Amino acid sequence: MASLFVIQGRDQGSRFQLEDAVHSIGRTHTHSVRLHDTEVSRNHAELIRKGNAYAVRDLGSSNGTFVNGKLVTEHELTSGDQVQVGRSLLLYTGFIDDRMEDAAGQVDIVPMVGGSIDDGSRIVASLGQTGGSEWLMPDARGSSNPWLARARSNLQIMYRTALAVSHTMDIDQLLARIMDMIFDWVEADRGCIMLKDLETGKLTPKVRRHRRGVRTEEKISISKTILDYVVEQNEGVLTSNARDDSRWDPAQSIVTLGVREAICVPMQGRYEVVGVIYIDTAVTPQKMLAAKGANQFTEEHLRLMIAIAHQAALAVEDTSYYKALVQAERLAAVGQTIASLSHHIKNILQGVRGGSYLIELGLGDHDTMAKSGERDEAAEQKAVDTIRKGWAIVERNQERISTLVMDMLTFSKEREPEPRAANLNEVTSEVVELMASRAQELSVELVWRPAGDMPSLMFDPEALHRAILNVVTNAIDACDEAEHGRVTVSTRYDDDQKLAQILVEDNGAGIAPDDIEAVFTVFVSRKGGRGTGLGLPVTRKILEEHGGQVRVESTVGQGSTFILELPATPAEAEGNQRMTQSFAAGDLQ
Repeated sequence: MASLFVIQGRDQGSRFQLEDAVHSIGRTHTHSVRLHDTEVSRNHAELIRKGNAYAVRDLGSSNGTFVNGKLVTEHELTSGDQVQVGRSLLLYTGFIDDRMEDAAGQVDIVPMVGGSIDDGSRIVASLGQTGGSEWLMPDARGSSNPWLARARSNLQIMYRTALAVSHTMDIDQLLARIMDMIFDWVEADRGCIMLKDLETGKLTPKVRRHRRGVRTEEKISISKTILDYVVEQNEGVLTSNARDDSRWDPAQSIVTLGVREAICVPMQGRYEVVGVIYIDTAVTPQKMLAAKGANQFTEEHLRLMIAIAHQAALAVEDTSYYKALVQAERLAAVGQTIASLSHHIKNILQGVRGGSYLIELGLGDHDTMAKSGERDEAAEQKAVDTIRKGWAIVERNQERISTLVMDMLTFSKEREPEPRAANLNEVTSEVVELMASRAQELSVELVWRPAGDMPSLMFDPEALHRAILNVVTNAIDACDEAEHGRVTVSTRYDDDQKLAQILVEDNGAGIAPDDIEAVFTVFVSRKGGRGTGLGLPVTRKILEEHGGQVRVESTVGQGSTFILELPATPAEAEGNQRMTQSFAAGDLQ
């Protein structure tokens, strides 16, 4: 299956599997490749399947579509191509050969069988790790094989190998490509790649290949003696089933396997052997007579295999280290999340404990008066006031914990908006009414200015309500220390651009230009212990899920304006579209 992997941008690390005939790229939730990048157009580009490949076509986007740094209108992609849309860079991986098989079930590592003397083979050549590198040098000796000489002269083989291993972070895809290229360059009948298990050190088959016409039901039996030699000595070997190699007389482990010629090379990385590559071929008597006894595999093939194995090993190491780094970053993020949440929850619990103490104090005073039998209205009122004050603190902290939980749920998972026809003015008005008492408590003037021409739009009203609520709450808190705090909430509608806006303006302390992006960072709060650092990140996430964005205009000492922009889909247009789709479906019946 083909895929797009985001290697740069807001969605870095996301992978999109490609299998349909057409995939669209854009900002809205209707696209199969959806990017939360404000420089990506709402309908930016599309991927069109052509056989076993995809072509990318730009849809008149504002910032264009680039493939490997070149602006394109339409371009057929190959594995390793980098597609840039907006500020996002995506790595394309093509289809993998469907002939990949269950390697573990098709490869056996065979131990010495009972010391049988009819179990041996000879290595006709061996080569150290540097042999493959020397083979790449321009002044290396010429090859008797014309094809290998031409390939070596322009380094095409190694260039293609390096190119292939550098364009994927998936080890299975990497090994499959390596094996495919080996079969393109070497006349092998069967082959497999085995990787060393990091914990046990055992070799585990990962990829198996066979040439067309070779019986696929037969397992590949590989001598454990040879594997041990290759890994321990860090040498590639070329084996033949002749019986005059003294190195294998004690083990006698190859002849009974029936392999005429084989190559087994170590995958030497920067620090250790990470696996082995094995290929073999069965030479029939007819072929031997035709070739006058010449070997099917030569030392040139061995050099080539060592060089390829080294490149593959480096790529396997890089991929493993990258995965380990990602895992470490995830664990660090989990640790940061736990620490931040613990801090916020501790503050909330302290508030609840303080409120509970006041309630208990008020109840205690009331019980004391009841036991004394004396009626003191002033003392009773004081006890009631103390209880109410404590309950208000408890209630306020209950709201804080509820807000924290809802923000965590909203931010922690991808959520598809559930759009329906709604009035943006009504949703915003509900938020203003809800926050009126909070503004009054902090002596902040809250002004509401709805747009008179706001049509009914398609959006998720519950999600937008939370997004607007977070921004208005922050604006009111920002005016807490202002002499005459004022927050103005307004809406606008631009019919030409099909854009709806919610503007929240305050006259608080303002935000420095360098700090604007930081306010959208998770767990970063400018409100000290009062803030969770989740409100604005959640707001941005909700707007981006709708294909919109949040912009900030701020001047230090004068205040800030948060602009929530929402692509406007009129309810009538949505209804017409659904009706058209219904008629079209009816025509097909």
